[in-house]
Amino acid sequence: MVKQISIVDAKDYVDQEVKIGVWLTDKRSSGKIAFLQLRDGSAFFQGVVLKNEVSEETFELSKSLRQEESMWITGTIHKDDRSHFGYEIQVSDIEPIGGSEDYPITNKEHGTEFLMDHRHLWLRSRRQNAIMHIRNEMINATYDFFNENGFIKMDPPIFTGSAPEGTTELFHTEYFDTDAYLSQSGQLYAEAGAMALGKVFTFGPTFRAEKSKTRRHLTEFWMIEPEMAFMHQEQSLEIQERYIAYLVQRVIDNCEYQLGLLDRDVDTLKKYTKLPYPHVSYDEAVEMLQKAGMDTKWGDDFGAPEEQYISEQFEQPVFILNFPKSIKPFYMKPHPTDERLYVCADLLAPEGYGEIIGGSERETDFDKLEAEIKKMGLNMDDYQWYLDLRRYGSVPHSGFGLGFERAITWICHLDHLREAIPFPRMINRLRP
Repeated sequence: MVKQISIVDAKDYVDQEVKIGVWLTDKRSSGKIAFLQLRDGSAFFQGVVLKNEVSEETFELSKSLRQEESMWITGTIHKDDRSHFGYEIQVSDIEPIGGSEDYPITNKEHGTEFLMDHRHLWLRSRRQNAIMHIRNEMINATYDFFNENGFIKMDPPIFTGSAPEGTTELFHTEYFDTDAYLSQSGQLYAEAGAMALGKVFTFGPTFRAEKSKTRRHLTEFWMIEPEMAFMHQEQSLEIQERYIAYLVQRVIDNCEYQLGLLDRDVDTLKKYTKLPYPHVSYDEAVEMLQKAGMDTKWGDDFGAPEEQYISEQFEQPVFILNFPKSIKPFYMKPHPTDERLYVCADLLAPEGYGEIIGGSERETDFDKLEAEIKKMGLNMDDYQWYLDLRRYGSVPHSGFGLGFERAITWICHLDHLREAIPFPRMINRLRP
């Protein structure tokens, strides 16, 4: 009996006859031979149909197949050193499954908006397939890293009645007879989890109503947010850099084929697994920018140009430490020797990709935290549960949040976040 396999397993069946369910991405024929470009979701490779080796009906069928038509193919696996995948199949039989007429995405150039309108089909392309496989590897690596380091996964709510960083960029909705928001962060709930479970991480969708059209913003994206009880900022930074290095190494180890499809230089990625990462204080970063001729003043937040310049000065991701209070959220711990600053850090990715992690040590003092909430003009009733974490056994604790799509965009060396998520949501896009 012929064994049914996936394309990605072809290497284990060289010179054996197998059966594979595939779609046709392209074809060409020349006289007595037809070349079929095939995919099955796991990988892409070539099918070769030799007129003298198959029935006349099969050979004519191979020439009449249409782009994205689905079929079963039976044939023998051979090595193919000329292809990136390394294997091909000499086809002996074709069994059509589902037809395809006038597939809209062809080999010609298409505009971005056209491809986004057809995102449900664009995902079938080699590039998008590679990105989604790498995304999946990074998801699996995230669970493995935190499980191996004693973290417990917890799931914060998506509907919230309060906002950790203010409500100006939140999606508002009515929740029966009260106001609610789509979550912009699971952090506050993760802090509650840390007080109950020690070390936790959340991994889920978050939402920002930012009216931004830059390549670095989505309105719906995924965040990884660990929180750790009995942990100061220095220990948190060490976990952050180990996590990033772990993600990069897993992609190098398990996504060689996909990185090749993206033309991503593996030697460049290997540099990002070397620890520790450099540290630069906010003060030093401002001085660095000023020396470069940028109009940056102490107290300014850093935008894309500033982050890009700083990151270009280093061959690894770089931490910027201790930002001014005026540009960071209320829940952070004040710096012990400079009341103007918080004990916090952003991690900037190399190659101009900007901030991928933001984190801090959290304020543990009840009175100080309450004062900050009042200063922000937030509704105290919404935060009584959060203040309870300081009422009952407060301990030093730290945490951070990683924007998952930003990390994917950097590791895959993409131009825009919209390619890093299956169905991107942006200010001008809610479909498909």
